[in-house]
Amino acid sequence: MDKFAVEAYTPKEIAARVETICVSKSTTDPLRVFVLALLAGAFIALGAAFFTLVTYDVSIAVNQGLMRLIGGLSFCLGLILVVVAGAELFTGNNLLVMAYMDKKITLAQLMKNWSIVFVGNFIGALGLVVLIYLSGHWLTGAGAVGAKALIIAESKVNLSFLEAFSRGVLCNILVCLAIWLCFAGRSVTDKILAVLFPITAFVALGFEHSVANMYFIPAGILAQFEPQVVQLAEQIKPGIDIASLTLSNFLLDNLLPVTLGNIVGGSVFVAMIYWFLYLRD
Repeated sequence: MDKFAVEAYTPKEIAARVETICVSKSTTDPLRVFVLALLAGAFIALGAAFFTLVTYDVSIAVNQGLMRLIGGLSFCLGLILVVVAGAELFTGNNLLVMAYMDKKITLAQLMKNWSIVFVGNFIGALGLVVLIYLSGHWLTGAGAVGAKALIIAESKVNLSFLEAFSRGVLCNILVCLAIWLCFAGRSVTDKILAVLFPITAFVALGFEHSVANMYFIPAGILAQFEPQVVQLAEQIKPGIDIASLTLSNFLLDNLLPVTLGNIVGGSVFVAMIYWFLYLRD
């Protein structure tokens, strides 16, 4: 690669770069992959925590569309850290399907990578949930930040299976396109700019990201142990179903359909399509 070049890579060059990285990911030491996955889970959770803080104050008279835009921009922190600092994110790794379709990696290698990264992301996100809880952060604004976390989680576990799945598909189309655009760039600035619009869009549109939900919903489950937070959440959203915030509802009613949707969105609508266009013999 010409290190002095400034032009963006072409889509065909991006496809070749993505496939090379995917092959490398599938052959990397599993322990290293797991630690990188822990980092990605924590990075995305930081973005989710930032989003919660930025959007918590319902007393501010701001247009809801503008508030969603600001929240989406703040959430970009997570993927920027993943891309620039380096980490393994399950949703982004759905692009490994390109290498599988080109017979550069096996199905076993693909599933092994996904399994390790998914578990690592989960543990990393949960670790940040615990740290945020212990820090007392949710009591910010007289408990309003915690109330926002509770409301976000409650709304997610009460989506229907089809809603959660569809939002997962749409989300990972945008996430994988953000990763794809990052491979077009040659500098840190290029990568950050590539992340901003697709990620802001998926957050503002209310789509569902499995790794982000590994923070959002456990955060709400823990927040319900703060009476002050629960009381304020019930004032902000009358009729909120606190009882729905259970482990089984999290895993079966949200994480399962969202994860399946993320896989379809990233693997089929991005990886397979770009493989068909640029890598297929």
